[in-house]
Amino acid sequence: MTFSAPAAEAPKPLDVASTVERARAAWRAGRADEAEMGCRQVLAVWPGQTDATYLLGLMAYTYGNLDLAIAHVRQACQAPRAPAVYLSDFAEMLRQKGLLAEAEQAGRRAVALAPEFVGAWNNLGIVLQEALKLDESRLCLERALRLEPNDAQTLNNLGNTLKRLGRAAEAEKRWSAALALRPDYAEVHSNLANLLLDQGEYDRAEASARRAIGISPRLADAYVNLAAVRTARHAHGEALQVLDALLAFAPGHSRALAARALALKELDRLDEALDTARRAAMAAPESPEAHNAMGSVYQAMGRFEPALEAYERAAARPGPAQMDAIANRGGLYMEFGRKEEALKAMEEAAKAFPDAPGILFGQTDLRKFKPGDPLIGRMQALLAREGTAAGDRTTLHFGLAKAFLDIGDSAAAFRHYDEGNRLKRATFVYDGEASARWMAGVAEAFSPELLQAKAGAGARSGMPVFVVGMPRSGTTLIEQILASHPLVHGAGELRTLHVLSGRIADFPAGVPDAIGAQWRAIGEAYLAHVAPMAAGRRHVVDKMPSNFQLCGLIRLAMPDAKIIHSRRDAVDTCLSCYTKLFAGEQSFTYNQAELGRFHRGYQALMAHWRAVLPASHFLEVDYEAVVDDTEGQARRMLDFLGLPWDERVLKFHETERPIRTASVNQVREPIYKTSTGRWKKHAAQLGPLLDALEVSAG
Repeated sequence: MTFSAPAAEAPKPLDVASTVERARAAWRAGRADEAEMGCRQVLAVWPGQTDATYLLGLMAYTYGNLDLAIAHVRQACQAPRAPAVYLSDFAEMLRQKGLLAEAEQAGRRAVALAPEFVGAWNNLGIVLQEALKLDESRLCLERALRLEPNDAQTLNNLGNTLKRLGRAAEAEKRWSAALALRPDYAEVHSNLANLLLDQGEYDRAEASARRAIGISPRLADAYVNLAAVRTARHAHGEALQVLDALLAFAPGHSRALAARALALKELDRLDEALDTARRAAMAAPESPEAHNAMGSVYQAMGRFEPALEAYERAAARPGPAQMDAIANRGGLYMEFGRKEEALKAMEEAAKAFPDAPGILFGQTDLRKFKPGDPLIGRMQALLAREGTAAGDRTTLHFGLAKAFLDIGDSAAAFRHYDEGNRLKRATFVYDGEASARWMAGVAEAFSPELLQAKAGAGARSGMPVFVVGMPRSGTTLIEQILASHPLVHGAGELRTLHVLSGRIADFPAGVPDAIGAQWRAIGEAYLAHVAPMAAGRRHVVDKMPSNFQLCGLIRLAMPDAKIIHSRRDAVDTCLSCYTKLFAGEQSFTYNQAELGRFHRGYQALMAHWRAVLPASHFLEVDYEAVVDDTEGQARRMLDFLGLPWDERVLKFHETERPIRTASVNQVREPIYKTSTGRWKKHAAQLGPLLDALEVSAG
């Protein structure tokens, strides 16, 4: 007898709905592998099944793979009956990628499908916020709040939009309400940090950002805001540390990469900065922050065309950095001496962003004001508006002060200068007495005996030329004259020497203990940094004014280097400092008495260098002498550097090269004498300064 094997049972068909529901339950319970397996089973029998595809996208998003998440959820949302929550989540993912136009489209589909869905109105509101459609964003978020008045997330998002609308007080009110509902709402603490930063309350801003990180150690925005506080304090190295901590767990975070590129730029680490900016652009090709950062780095490198192209890309993309890029484009034209194009770019920016104080301020240096200029009224209106941030108020006061100075109303001008300087001064800690002690300590450390004992220990090269002095003392003019010679490259203001001074422990007190090898290493490191800039020319000029504090270091680290000290009338110098809102750190310039006392400390230190440095390597040039006899002083400087005469130095205003200082406009013009003795017609407004300088107003 033979037996037949029983027929194999046919596999049961997969119950798709039950399998998807089990996968969802597994995901909610934290069993990611089980959830993914369920989704894969569904997709094996039903490719592109909407719910399984969406869930895979949600998992990819949670684990930081934004590109894969978008690919899955985009496919899910293509289904005719894709639910509103899928479209809303898709909008948020696209927003994070910088794809704002597609995000807006998805968000609008979501609210159309589910008009009562609070989350959809929230996500659409955030997308519109980043696209700078702020009034529409506010309406979306107010709609969400009407649907659910006690939703902390909606209150937080509405606060963000109100802040961008310039309604800071209302924003803070919404955030306070959110914290009343959720005291440990990390995002709100982070947003408050950003608001406090704008208001110049740096200590409170840092505390809020730190609290946010303490609550949510992977909240990226809190790290970005903390880094921004450090940047505002010009602590760029500390900002870099914060951003690197963020990038350690979110290596593709484009905003962090863009901020890191800018921090590296400020530290003169330009190759690293450019590489980081490119990584930011690769991570988020549609994000204006990345392209704006790239433009800024190219600009610092003196590369006009790629900088302009990057700014153009950023300006064409909606987002928070779009406005910065449009303004930076004008600054780029100005830096390269293209004044008409700069003015046109600034005017176009003002049309695009009529209520942006920074853009309005950018026009003030490019025009000579007359009574009734409409720009004055626009700045006054913004200044009077309730909720204008402290930083914007500072900018507007400086802009209005310059306008009234042009008109000839000294009293009105200085009312604005005094208030603008007061607001700026309130944003940082500055100890004038400590600064004076530090300069005195420098003089004591670099004694004649020490300079003699350690002479010749440094790196031997006559390439570096240092132009030093107070800010606004004529250093840019001297550099521009020298850089017009074919054998000289003007490198601008390099931070390199200040960074290298940190190699001497406890500088300046540790100077006597430094050995010859340390001085040589500092010199070699500096030369390695500037040598590529020379491009075959004999000299590279570093015109960082504050290097006046490091003349002794220069002498020991590079004994063949030449130093030119630019001098100018003390009151004219200080007045010019007081009337400038500096882009960099000049903490001593925002109070007349502190400014005067700093200048006296500077004078004492320069008297020391005059006494201890050899005349063969230390030359003093008076700004007023350059104004009165440009050719004579130019010949004197070229002789000092051992350079042959070249007529081109007298046409310095025609030399095409980037200039990044507050004197950018002045050195693009022929020599003028109106700035000599300028202070006397404003003497009535300068009492504290004159007292500190011990100068009579008579």
